[in-house]
Amino acid sequence: MSRLSLALVALAALIVGIVIAVNIAPPKSDETQYISLYPQARALPAFSLTDSKGQPLTNESLQSQWTLVFVGYTFCPDICPTTLSDLSSIYPELQAIDGQYPVKVAFISVDPARDTTERLAEYINFFESDFIAATGEHADLFPFVRAMGMMYSTSQNTDAENYLVDHSSSVVLVNPQGHVVGRFKPEFAAGKVAVSESKRILHDMKILAGAE
Repeated sequence: MSRLSLALVALAALIVGIVIAVNIAPPKSDETQYISLYPQARALPAFSLTDSKGQPLTNESLQSQWTLVFVGYTFCPDICPTTLSDLSSIYPELQAIDGQYPVKVAFISVDPARDTTERLAEYINFFESDFIAATGEHADLFPFVRAMGMMYSTSQNTDAENYLVDHSSSVVLVNPQGHVVGRFKPEFAAGKVAVSESKRILHDMKILAGAE
């Protein structure tokens, strides 16, 4: 292949890359600093969970709002209570964002064996009664969590009373169309619990949710 042909191929590849970036990649504000936006918004598979009020939580439940989703379990000793407490501290400011759609927080338990509806209600009310809390069977939970780019696993014997569940510690953002658009990754620092920084979440949500 001649140098001219190689140059034309390279130019064509560059043009295709630009077209893909403009038409497929989600818009990124120059002012957002902390969220890791996915190349494309991800549609969630059909799911049906049960919230702390005994009501179904489905794909439609996450539409017409921005939803900050965190997965964990009520017996979690550190990451879960720290993250929920941090989100609770900024919740009034999230609610005050002047946008077309409200901002909600959803806690999804990946420990359905212990996290009953009653326990979820008691647990989430300790942080913020307006937070969504839900769980379901693993057959529903696993594909839902995986579609959001997160994971969980139980490596210990669940017959033990205080078994632990490994799970992602990111806070995932779902847009008003019910699609996953990105996540706030945890901050790792020596001597501190690795959680997503609430002030960073608030900074970018004011831009994303306020731009509608």
